[in-house]
Amino acid sequence: MMGMVLAIAAGGAVGSVARYGTMVWLGRWLGTGFPYGTLAVNVIGGFVMGALIELMALAWSPSETMRVFLTVGILGGFTTFSTFSLDAWYLIQRGDVALGALYIVASVILSIGGLVAGLYLTRVVVA
Repeated sequence: MMGMVLAIAAGGAVGSVARYGTMVWLGRWLGTGFPYGTLAVNVIGGFVMGALIELMALAWSPSETMRVFLTVGILGGFTTFSTFSLDAWYLIQRGDVALGALYIVASVILSIGGLVAGLYLTRVVVA
């Protein structure tokens, strides 16, 4: 179990640093008036998650430790949107299109709502 935790932690460190570097680089290149960096890491993360999952299903059988290092660790540190995308696709792929759509809409609205609630609650408590 400790090996899995260390693999996830190491991958998370790699992914987080990669996210930061990507966002800084794109911010300098394209400006900060639009969240280009966030959009890029989410799209890249989704693509890489899809490619890895398919590769592992069709041609490559890495150890469980390697799987979590790559998916939960690196991609989880790079972007949690990759896991969200995978979950949404699994729902749609298995024929639960309405449930997949509900999950997508609820995730976006509730996540932004959670952010706003956290902002306001902190303002009330700290102010």
